[in-house]
Amino acid sequence: MSTVQVYIAGKIAGNLWLAWGALIIAFAILAKCANVFVDSSVALANRFKIPRLVVGIVLVSLATTAPELAVSLMSALEGHPEMAFGNAIGSVICDDGLALALCGIVSVSPIPVIPHVLKTSGVFLVFIEIMAFVFVIRDYTLDRWEGAVLLALFVCYMVFLFVQHKKGELGSDLEVPSHADEKQMGMARLAGFFVLSLGGIIFASEFIIMSAEAIAVSFGIPSAVVAAVLVAFGTSVPEVATCVAAARKGEGALAVGNIIGADIMNICWVAGASAIANPLTLSKASLYFMFPWMFVIVGTMLVMLRMGYNLNRKKGILLFGVYVVYLISFFMKF
Repeated sequence: MSTVQVYIAGKIAGNLWLAWGALIIAFAILAKCANVFVDSSVALANRFKIPRLVVGIVLVSLATTAPELAVSLMSALEGHPEMAFGNAIGSVICDDGLALALCGIVSVSPIPVIPHVLKTSGVFLVFIEIMAFVFVIRDYTLDRWEGAVLLALFVCYMVFLFVQHKKGELGSDLEVPSHADEKQMGMARLAGFFVLSLGGIIFASEFIIMSAEAIAVSFGIPSAVVAAVLVAFGTSVPEVATCVAAARKGEGALAVGNIIGADIMNICWVAGASAIANPLTLSKASLYFMFPWMFVIVGTMLVMLRMGYNLNRKKGILLFGVYVVYLISFFMKF
């Protein structure tokens, strides 16, 4: 954290009204940046003739998981391994239970899903979740070599996805329609919008995290709750904002791909890279609370997407209900 960031964080922490103001402004910036981010992502999909779901899994999810990676990596390096691991797992829960749920709720019509992509990505997601649990359950630690294995699996998955796309096995039914203004915009300008909007999302997310922590402390919420719930929520704000913006624009397939990709990256990329930097640990209570809930919420999400290969409002409400039960259980337990 830079000197300026430390100064601002100190000011926010010492003034509740300033914290609320910063939170509102940060959400406004985030909403605008998320809109630009979705537009540029869809335009890039047009240029490369890639289905929106695939763009969401690879490009958008890689970008929107940057806050999770930054927070977890810094936490691991600064000697807070439980916060780093909790942020990664908590972000998976928040992405599926909140971001994807809101996507289904606000979408104007049922969001279609490419069956082949859901099957391959869904199976891989369940596989790495179980593998991470097996790694940790032995000694409540994700060691460096285990983190390296998760990263290696992630690279293999990206190669597999690329090969599948080249073979045309990912489907073309969700190709993004072309727009005149996108055709006139140069590649450099599109890339510029993508990078600038991503920077705005990350910048706003940092202020949301600072403000949320300050507000939580002012109301006497335990630091463990801040780390496992609010920090995870804060780092998941880009996914939430991007999903809602995509759904409102009728680009729900992009949002679904973003969430599936973000789940995979939170486990393989965020937790894996952080474990390589410094072995990650979880307490027994945290392990047996967070992992089972992750299995429940991710399993619910995959089953609902499999039913009719779409996400509609009813499914979104059900998924959000499961997330609310998770939050209630968390506060009751901790």
